[in-house]
Amino acid sequence: MSQEFDVCIRGDGVVGRSLALLLARQRLRVALCAPGPQAPKTIDVRAYALNQASRTLLESLRVWPGEATPVGAMQVWGDEGGRIDFRPPPGQQELAWLVEAEALQETLAQALRFAPEVHRLDRADDVPAKLTVLCEGRASSSRKLLGVNWQARPYAQTALAARLLSQEPHGGVARQWFCGPDIVALLPTGGAQGRELALVWSVPTPRAQELLALGPADFARGLHVALPADLAPLSLQSQVMAWPLQWAQADRWVGPGWALAGDAAHTVHPLAGQGLNLGLADAQTLAQVLTERAYWRDPGDLRLLRRYERQRKADVLAMGLLTDGLQGLFSHTDARWQALRNWGMNAVGGTPLIKSWLMRQAMG
Repeated sequence: MSQEFDVCIRGDGVVGRSLALLLARQRLRVALCAPGPQAPKTIDVRAYALNQASRTLLESLRVWPGEATPVGAMQVWGDEGGRIDFRPPPGQQELAWLVEAEALQETLAQALRFAPEVHRLDRADDVPAKLTVLCEGRASSSRKLLGVNWQARPYAQTALAARLLSQEPHGGVARQWFCGPDIVALLPTGGAQGRELALVWSVPTPRAQELLALGPADFARGLHVALPADLAPLSLQSQVMAWPLQWAQADRWVGPGWALAGDAAHTVHPLAGQGLNLGLADAQTLAQVLTERAYWRDPGDLRLLRRYERQRKADVLAMGLLTDGLQGLFSHTDARWQALRNWGMNAVGGTPLIKSWLMRQAMG
């Protein structure tokens, strides 16, 4: 290929596609690549919990899916009487929105068809560009070639994602239970009065393998064991996806002519539902830094890219510490830890200033 692009984005996920659209608005020539052999197409059953900042970004790109489900409240339970209820601050009706992964990907794909500055390439070799951005996810192969140290700490947990159907409407309420080593989230989908739920269930890895081997009815029964007895019956409506959990971060996010974004730069525990929000914030910050650059600076200028790294690393570290602390606190089985964490949940729930701060962080 003789043409040199301004930016080559390696990775065709939500973060990579969003970044491509943001850069296209600057009239930058963008190559959007899906490097390496592609896995067989499977249905993605995940749903993303997107905050106000992510919604504002996607709406500015005109890719906000019309079927997003508003979350009007969130209820969080500990394993021994602890509870926190979150509701939107005055003047707002939603805490977040649940967006189906495949719907968002398709909306982004449609928008890219009307972005002539973006050239979608199915190739794994290097594409000449002034800046290469890796958005390949946590298993990025290109990251290692750059000499980046991927500092990962596994949690010995596996996340299970699936779609469920409840016998009762969810009412737009997200629910989460910290029950010993398990963390279960039931997230509302299918509209404000729907009965469809997105499940994110973090379990010890050996048990995850046992659950994955179960049929739909037995899987639903196993889930009910971890949930309150008075919860409306749930039935499994999809295949179950699984992935190992870890807290990880690259030691360097940028170098001369390259940058990392999204899960290629960092991963956090999904208990707060902030993974994609962090990735979209990466894309927005990097695009803003490139917008504000002096006319004589190339997009791959290292001083420019370090500005992006400084702006994003602190926010990502704060969220990583928060989710890691909660995961560690609820992984202890000792009765003293159990009493402490449930007392802490009730204390936070009764302290408006702390609860308000937590909501602001989650809402972006």
